Amino acid sequence: MTQAVTQYSLAELMICAAAEAFREDGEVLATGIGVIPRLAASLAMKTFNPDLMMTDSEAYLLSEPNPIGNRGDDFVQANETWMGFSRIFDNVWSGKRHAMVGPTQIDKYGQANISALGSDYHKPKVQMLGVRGFPGNSISHGNSFFVPSHNKRVFVEGECDMVASIGYNPERLPKGYSLDDIDIRLVITDLCVMDWKGPNHSLRLMSLHPGVTLEQVKENTGFELSIPDTVGVTPAPTAEQLAIIAQLDPHNIRAKQLKDNPPGDRSANAREQAKEAV
Repeated sequence: MTQAVTQYSLAELMICAAAEAFREDGEVLATGIGVIPRLAASLAMKTFNPDLMMTDSEAYLLSEPNPIGNRGDDFVQANETWMGFSRIFDNVWSGKRHAMVGPTQIDKYGQANISALGSDYHKPKVQMLGVRGFPGNSISHGNSFFVPSHNKRVFVEGECDMVASIGYNPERLPKGYSLDDIDIRLVITDLCVMDWKGPNHSLRLMSLHPGVTLEQVKENTGFELSIPDTVGVTPAPTAEQLAIIAQLDPHNIRAKQLKDNPPGDRSANAREQAKEAV
């Protein structure tokens, strides 16, 4: 029987929600960019998808995900085999990878930007990382998005200032591609969970985090969302999941990834219960 949990952080809720992105993947390389996506992939591997492959960016495939932070001198990671750069690229191009990435901008097509902000690409207001692996990754394998702060600066009106990855924009499809070849999966934010299965591959709301309203999501998104007749609530973490997350992140680094890391349930009743508990 699953034990009900009433108190958990927003970071922990998002880790559990993001883990669902990897549920049906089977034996693919899971790459979580950033603390919460990495913990999400590790949680998926430790619970419902033990076939996931992980490197934790340390050049070995692991049979057990590494905890994050200082591991102590006596820690021995569970190496399965060597996974150097050449094998990574073979894996990427074969499509046997699922990355969860954190774009700076996302538009209504699912196109993402990590390169530069501003209307003039030659004189950007903000210069960021460059496109890095986004173009090749987005056309080669599945990707999900992690957004720690859901707002209109991320979910922009119109196209991204610089399109760094492929999306469901028919005007930008490479020769020989169709919209059905594009594989963008879940979008996990601090307000909700979404996917790209709305009409014409539009961004569809799947669930609201506890205590978050539909109006909050609409007000913080720069384009129209597909809203189903029934929108669920993002499930709370189970006691088992929280215990595994604590093992994977013994130093609670997850708490520093979100501003103030509020309670995962932001409803009025939950806030009152939290005050009483204190």
